[in-house]
Amino acid sequence: QVHLVESGGGLVQAGDSLRLSCAASGHTGSPYYMGWFRQAPGKERTFVAASGWSGDRRYYADSVNGRFTISRDNAKNTVYLQMNSLKPEDTAVYYCAADQKLLLHRAISSIGSWGQGTQVTVSS
Repeated sequence: QVHLVESGGGLVQAGDSLRLSCAASGHTGSPYYMGWFRQAPGKERTFVAASGWSGDRRYYADSVNGRFTISRDNAKNTVYLQMNSLKPEDTAVYYCAADQKLLLHRAISSIGSWGQGTQVTVSS
């Protein structure tokens, strides 16, 4: 498993931006895919964005496409989520995830590694 630590969450107003970071450590020698999920209060954890191994392929949930950008720096074993034009409905705990398979269309229970989560709150 890969150990993941998120940072960068906080309280912002609608229309503001935030950048989340997720640093990976542990078994990082083998190629692995990284991405972001989120969980709003009382709701299931859902997919937000995923990156290919080299960062050249990026995938987004429809709800964030055009506003959020995922990127990764393999030299730093870090993945980022730049969130622009934030909306109150983006309020959630954001989780970083890593696995040896692409994180797109995956069951939550099938993903190998998770971070502890970082709270993002967007006020109207």
